[in-house]
Amino acid sequence: MNKILLEITNLKKKYDHLNKSITLFDNFNINIKEGDLVAVVGPSGSGKSSLLHLLALLDDPSKGKIVLNNQETKNLSESDKNKLKQTIVSIIFQDNNLLTDFTAIENVMMPLIIRGENKKTIMKKAEKILKEVKIFDRSNHFPNQLSGGEQQRVAIARALIAETKLILADEPTGNLDYKTSIEIFSLFLKLKKRKKTIIFATHNRELANRADYKLFISNGNIKRVNARY
Repeated sequence: MNKILLEITNLKKKYDHLNKSITLFDNFNINIKEGDLVAVVGPSGSGKSSLLHLLALLDDPSKGKIVLNNQETKNLSESDKNKLKQTIVSIIFQDNNLLTDFTAIENVMMPLIIRGENKKTIMKKAEKILKEVKIFDRSNHFPNQLSGGEQQRVAIARALIAETKLILADEPTGNLDYKTSIEIFSLFLKLKKRKKTIIFATHNRELANRADYKLFISNGNIKRVNARY
C-alpha cells in the first residue's frame, strides 16, 4: 500500500483585492498518496494555479496546513523550504519559466547543478531526458530560439531530471499538439509506476479523465471526482 505523501487539512486561500476579499477555496481536506496521478480542473480563474503554488511552497495558505513528506510546512524556515523544493517537489510552470541566458540543456541541468552533483553525470541525465521528451536536437538552443511547445518540453524535462517525489504541472500540455500531449502524458504514467506523485492542472478533458481522480475547483470549493473512463 502506497504511503501518504501530502496531507492537506482545512486549506483556505483568499486574496484581499481593493475593498473586497476573494476566497478561491476553503476547508479543503485530502490525503494524496505516493503514485497518485491527479488532475486539477475547473474554470479559468477558479484557483488551479494557486493550489499548485501552495503545494509547491511558493505561497502560503490563508488557513489550514500542508504536510509534505511528513513535514508540516507552515513553520519551516526559508532554508528548510528550499531543501524540500530541491529534493521533494518539482513544478512545471504554465509560462515555462526558463532561464533566458542558458541553453535548453543547461536549463534542464540546473536543478542538479544547484544540488552540487557531478557535472558529467548531470549532462548524461539531461541528454537522456531531452531524448525522452523528443527535443534532444534542440539541446544547444536558447529559449528565444524555441517554439512555445519546445520550451514547454524543456520545462518538463527540467522537472523530471530532479527525480522528486512530487511533480506539479500547470497546464503541461497547453502549448503542445495532440500527439506530443499524449507522449508527455505517457511519461507521467511511467513516473506513476515509479511511485512518483503527479498533480497537474489542465483544461484537457481527455487527459483529466485518464488521471486516477480529479480535483474540481468551482465557486470556492474543491471536490474529489472519480476520473477513470
